[in-house]
Amino acid sequence: MEDIVNKVKQSGLIQIDLESLRPAGERVFFDIAPQLYMGLALREKDFRTFIQTHDWAQYDGKHVAIACSEDAIIPTWAYMLVSSSLTNHAATIVFGNLADLEKTLFDQVIQHMDLSEFEDGKIVIKGCSKEAVPLDAYVTLTNRLRPIARSIFFGEPCSTVPIYKKAK
Repeated sequence: MEDIVNKVKQSGLIQIDLESLRPAGERVFFDIAPQLYMGLALREKDFRTFIQTHDWAQYDGKHVAIACSEDAIIPTWAYMLVSSSLTNHAATIVFGNLADLEKTLFDQVIQHMDLSEFEDGKIVIKGCSKEAVPLDAYVTLTNRLRPIARSIFFGEPCSTVPIYKKAK
């Protein structure tokens, strides 16, 4: 009987699973809309009272996106006040929706990755994941790896799509 040979393992491919890089923690959308007067505008005095009395501790350790879900003119200082109030509580604060938050979280992780183990490697960026990974993460990781990798593939080690190969 012939031994089964794991050709994927022998190929020297290094797999990166972006899903495994997902920062832990709850994601929260902080919506300014409930503070609008008649659903149209912010009243500065009322908003400042809200800022002073709101329980900011509920955001401890969470990743927070700040925006307004209503089509209203929100002054820049309102977002600044919310951000300032969240600073000592939230792990991450961004302007935008939850998708913007997820992009930022992945970007931070990818920008701080030590890529030395991937130098001159044949890299497979895993394509399937249980939870959605922002497309931006694939682009950012590819851009970071391209200067150092021998080759970059997308997919699974047994079925990949070539993305880049260093010229000889």
